[in-house]
Amino acid sequence: MIKQLIEVRGILIFALLLAVACNRDMSTAQGVAEEFIDHHYVGMDLQKAKALAVSVALEKINDEIRLTAGQKVDASTQKPRVNYALVDKKETDRRASFLFEGTIRSDDNTSFTRQWRVTARKEGDQWRVSNFTESD
Repeated sequence: MIKQLIEVRGILIFALLLAVACNRDMSTAQGVAEEFIDHHYVGMDLQKAKALAVSVALEKINDEIRLTAGQKVDASTQKPRVNYALVDKKETDRRASFLFEGTIRSDDNTSFTRQWRVTARKEGDQWRVSNFTESD
């Protein structure tokens, strides 16, 4: 009985730590950049990515939405699994640039990597993604 309580307690602590780790601070440039990566590349939800974008980034997202119009991405879509890590960052009070490296895996276990550069700027008191690029 005590062993079971300890196991349950350990699971609860792990779940709590995971929830805290996944909760981003959207008042920071890094939090906004990571949220953008999650929406654009991981979740493939361009509308949510668009909500974080301004300037050139907004134009790019709008182009992607136009080019993918009529192509439904939903629960039945076979989405790849995407993991990423922050490789480099440069920040000032009003501008920031982040380099992420992502690994994309398909259902047949093939994988490839991409690098995503996300540039953010502070507009008023909120950070927004102003540009993004992708490279091999």
